[in-house]
Amino acid sequence: MKKALLFLSALVCGICAFGQGYNELYEGDEARMLRETADSVSAFTSESSLAAFVQRRLSECGVDMLGGSTMNSFGIHREGADTLVFNNVVGVIPGYDKALRSKYIVVGTRLDPSNSTAVSLLLQLAARLCTGKVLLQRSLVIAAFGGAEEANAGSWYFLNRSFYTPRDIDAYVNLDLFGSPNKGFYAFTGANADLNAMLASMAASLQPVLPKLISTEPAPGDHRSFFASEIPSVFFTTAAPGADYFDRTDALEYEELNRQCEYLYNFCVALSSGPAPRFRVGAGDGEILTVPFASCDRKPRFLGSSDPRSFLTKWVYAYLRYPQDALDKGIQGQVQVSFIVDEKGKVKDVTVTRSLHPSLDAEAVRVIEASPDWKAGLYEGRAVRTKINLGVDFVLKKRK
Repeated sequence: MKKALLFLSALVCGICAFGQGYNELYEGDEARMLRETADSVSAFTSESSLAAFVQRRLSECGVDMLGGSTMNSFGIHREGADTLVFNNVVGVIPGYDKALRSKYIVVGTRLDPSNSTAVSLLLQLAARLCTGKVLLQRSLVIAAFGGAEEANAGSWYFLNRSFYTPRDIDAYVNLDLFGSPNKGFYAFTGANADLNAMLASMAASLQPVLPKLISTEPAPGDHRSFFASEIPSVFFTTAAPGADYFDRTDALEYEELNRQCEYLYNFCVALSSGPAPRFRVGAGDGEILTVPFASCDRKPRFLGSSDPRSFLTKWVYAYLRYPQDALDKGIQGQVQVSFIVDEKGKVKDVTVTRSLHPSLDAEAVRVIEASPDWKAGLYEGRAVRTKINLGVDFVLKKRK
C-alpha cells in the first residue's frame, strides 16, 4: 500500500511538472514575475488599456510619472479618415548627482501587446533601477512608445513635442524583439565608438550574460528617432539579424531573460555614471568634431552667456521683424531651428527643423545667420563644432 501511494504521488508530480513545463517548474521568483507580466501584457487588445497597465506598474515601483494621459497621448490625422490616437507612457527615476541629474538616459520599448516580452523586461528593469537609484548619477527616463506601426511616431513625438529638454538626453537604450527563441543576446550601436567601448568595458567585468555586438541593424525601431536627433543609441535584442522572430510567452526561457535584465541593469547604472557618449567620434586628433550642445565640457558662449535663451533675448528677439504677410493673417507660434557654432565661433548651417510659415521660417533663419561670433565650445580640451537647437517664438500682441 505504501509503495502504491509513493507511486501515485510521483505520478501526480510528474503530471503537474508536464503541465507546467520544465523551465517554469524551476524558475526563480524574478523569472516567474517576468513570465506573469509578459502573459498579462500579451492579453491586452488595445494600446490605451496597455498604456494604463504600464503606467500603473511603473508608478507602483516608484517611477515618477510625467505629464499624464493628456501630455502623452497624441493623434495622427489622415485626410478623409478618423484621427488615429496613440499613447506614450513616460516616467523618471531622478539621479542623485547635482551636476548630472539634469542629464538623462532614456530606456524605452514599443508599447504593443505583440511586444509583451520586452514590455515585461522594461517593467522589471525599472523596478530594479528604482531599488538601486542611489547608484544613478544621471536621471533615467523610462518610456513605452506608442504608434510603432506609424513609423515610430511615439518616439518622434516624445523627442519633438512632449519632452521638455531633449538636448539634455545623453543616450538612448532601446529594448525590442525580446522573444522566442531567446538563446542569443545582441547589441547594435550604429558603430558608435563610445558605446562600443562601453560594451567592451562591461565585458571585462563579471556579468551574468554578455551581448554580442553586431554591425547589422536587427530591425527598424525607436532608436532611429534618437539617431535622427543625433543622440547615441544602443539597441538590445534577442533577435539575430535576418532570423525569424516571434513573441510567444509560453516558449521563452525566463531565467535567461532575467539574466539579460541583470546585465541591462548593470549597463544602465554604468551609463548613468560615466562620461556622456558622443554621437560622432573623430578618427584622429586633427579632426573637428560636431558635438551636441549638452555634451560640451564648456558650452559655447554668446556675449558671455552659455544659456541659449540669452542669445534669444540679446540678439534674436532684438532684431526679429514680424513678416507682414504672417501679421496680416494672424499667424503666430514657434519655429524650431538648429545651427552650428563652429570651432572658430561662427554660426553656420542654420536649418529649420519644424516649420511654422515660410516667411516666419525665413525670418528666424535670417536673424540667426546674422549673429555675431560666439566663443566656441570645448570638448576634451579642444574647440569643436557644436550643434544647438532653439525654438524662435513669434507672438502677436493684443492691441489695448
